Amino acid sequence: MHTSVTIIGAGLGGLTLARVLHVHGIPVTVYEAESSPSARAQGGLLDIHDYNGQLALKAAGLMDEFHAIVLEGRQAVRVLDRDGTVLFDQADDGTGGRPEVQRGDLRQVLLDSLPAGTVRWGHKVSRTRALGGGRHEVTFADGGTVVTSVLVGADGAWSRVRPLLSTATPEYIGKSVVETYLFDAGIRHPAAAKAVGGGMLIAPSPGREIFAHREKDDTLHAYVGLSEPQDWFAAIDFADAAAATARIAQEFDGWAPELTALITDSDVAPVLRSLYALPTGHRWDRVPGVTLLGDAAHLAAPNGEGANLAMLDGAELGEALAAHPDDIETALTDYEEAMFTRSAETVADEMPGIDSADNTAHGLIDRFHEKGQ
Repeated sequence: MHTSVTIIGAGLGGLTLARVLHVHGIPVTVYEAESSPSARAQGGLLDIHDYNGQLALKAAGLMDEFHAIVLEGRQAVRVLDRDGTVLFDQADDGTGGRPEVQRGDLRQVLLDSLPAGTVRWGHKVSRTRALGGGRHEVTFADGGTVVTSVLVGADGAWSRVRPLLSTATPEYIGKSVVETYLFDAGIRHPAAAKAVGGGMLIAPSPGREIFAHREKDDTLHAYVGLSEPQDWFAAIDFADAAAATARIAQEFDGWAPELTALITDSDVAPVLRSLYALPTGHRWDRVPGVTLLGDAAHLAAPNGEGANLAMLDGAELGEALAAHPDDIETALTDYEEAMFTRSAETVADEMPGIDSADNTAHGLIDRFHEKGQ
């Protein structure tokens, strides 16, 4: 295949696609809005599953590099009740099939696997338009343009490529999370560190929940989930860190202090993340020369699968293009049909929502047992 592929977005999905194309000798350019790889923090831990994310890394020829960045022991899982009682405690014995890595480390592995100049930084897309015959023009914020015969939107929830294919837009799911970080936890925050243990802590309840990971350098990264409309969060002044922290902690009154410490003892200002999703089963009719992957295609409520699915999307799209070098439309059709089915099945298998009466420690443990965990 001699036609160059244009990818918008240098996240995990877009970079996996770029790497698989490179492995197959297919020319590719990635355009990314951020100014550099270090322009912003790249998020927390990701569990990379043996049935999707790791398959993508195998297709990319990067399993050795992946194993080198795995954080040992982080597959451990604890489920606590609101009073701090540990109801489920599963150690990491290395056989769980979902080793944990830092998102930033994994992204760097992918970046390092690409020839210099593959990613063009500082290229924020302002609009896209069809030119006919499967060709599309991408216009950047600086006024520059590129015309391509194979355009891939790997540009996340608010994709600028998606309107070429679909009128769907993400909608608020009725839940937001507030992120906190506790540094040097074993020394500075021993009670919270003991509660979290060596891997992940889950403390669910209807309408309120706390997740936390033990990341590199003894950092605890917590995600405090609350089921409230966006107006409720808008009434909180997150520019006033102390006031915002106190207001969020108020919602967990009566919870064990080692759990609420994950809110009140944060070493950084709390960060609000509103959560959005595309319609369940989102799909589109085939449009020549363009497709989507990852959150641009199937943004869903956080379920532990988003990054894995984006990477598998990228790998399978790359392999489809390599398998049909003279028939791009067949490649895109084959990729999309498999991707549509996979993303719909993943949503159907989601855990109960935060407002569910089953969103409790005991309900979660029952779910684990049903899945044979």
